[in-house]
Amino acid sequence: MKITMFSNFMNHHQLPFCKELRKILGDDFKFVATERIPKERTNMGYKDMNSEYNFIIKSYDNEEEAYKLGMESDVVLIGSAPKKYIKKRLKMDKGVTIAYSERIFKRKDYKLLLKCIYYRFIKERIQNNNYYLLCASAYATSDYNSISLFRNKTYKWGYFPEVKEYKDINKIMNNKENNTILWVARFLDWKHPEIPIEIAKRLKTENISFSINMIGIGEMYDQINTLIKESNLEKNVKTLGSMSPENVRKYMEKSKIFIFTSDRGEGWGAVLNEAMNSGCAVVASHEIGSVPFLIKDKKNGLIYEDGNIDDLYNKVKLLLDNDKLTKKIGLEGYNSMIKLWNPRIAAKRFIELSETLLKNEQFNKYDDGPCSIAYLLKDNWYL
Repeated sequence: MKITMFSNFMNHHQLPFCKELRKILGDDFKFVATERIPKERTNMGYKDMNSEYNFIIKSYDNEEEAYKLGMESDVVLIGSAPKKYIKKRLKMDKGVTIAYSERIFKRKDYKLLLKCIYYRFIKERIQNNNYYLLCASAYATSDYNSISLFRNKTYKWGYFPEVKEYKDINKIMNNKENNTILWVARFLDWKHPEIPIEIAKRLKTENISFSINMIGIGEMYDQINTLIKESNLEKNVKTLGSMSPENVRKYMEKSKIFIFTSDRGEGWGAVLNEAMNSGCAVVASHEIGSVPFLIKDKKNGLIYEDGNIDDLYNKVKLLLDNDKLTKKIGLEGYNSMIKLWNPRIAAKRFIELSETLLKNEQFNKYDDGPCSIAYLLKDNWYL
């Protein structure tokens, strides 16, 4: 079975999954990178992975090979890449084609976007029955269903950064710094870097011991630093700028609590995988795409109602007041990554899914995790 994956460029959120597929399939797996890695990412410390692995085909250097793989592969997995590479494949109803996508309506004022997307995809829906969707957001099924696409053909998916299996996870947990809170994201409005500052204000008012580290850069970076100074929080809140993924993980490993404050604009949020894998007790907004898939509320993480600062604050305070609970949730989050949401499991299940769909059979082997059925989920499911 030959499988080709198309995406814009290789990154550390996709590489571990691709390596696992390569282990299973050998030369029968290829990754097609359709763009050069943006300078913005290399400036942030990310490597140009497009040139580091012999299974990666760069379509901007060899477009003929990309078209050939798009046509001749038994299974094509396509994400953020031009549909031109699978246009002929879909028209001929050849093999199995599997899209993977975050939610498509990341803003509520989406009527015009809905109309555009509908007319863009309607021919594919009519012409091809072997076209399926892997949902890199718990809300993707509902979004696509609203425009009559991929109905009863959606499966849970996500992004699969490296999952570390520590020799002694208890040592990691015991070495975490007291009352440490971590926030990692670009400083953008829909990621809400102002929320950690509001939490810090409330904690300081109640004389609760804490420290918050904020990692990232972005258009709101200077604004947030000004807000920290105006609120006299310089001793409690540190903005650390951008750093390599490896150094981010080091901060996660020594932080007890991770807060994830994005709104519905966060399609998936692989930083959640990484924080849980690092044993952090996570408190995350219910509208983030990965949260309904990864977090079992009050077991391996805490979910708060998006935009409800009181709800978030109360859950952060609960963790700061109860070290035993914080450690328990952190360990459960770690186990979720080790046992279920990891590249090895994802690759194994993707192979099983592909083999089943190639036989024109339904796939419902798993109740949870990668490649289990992704059911409709309303935006207000948490309420």
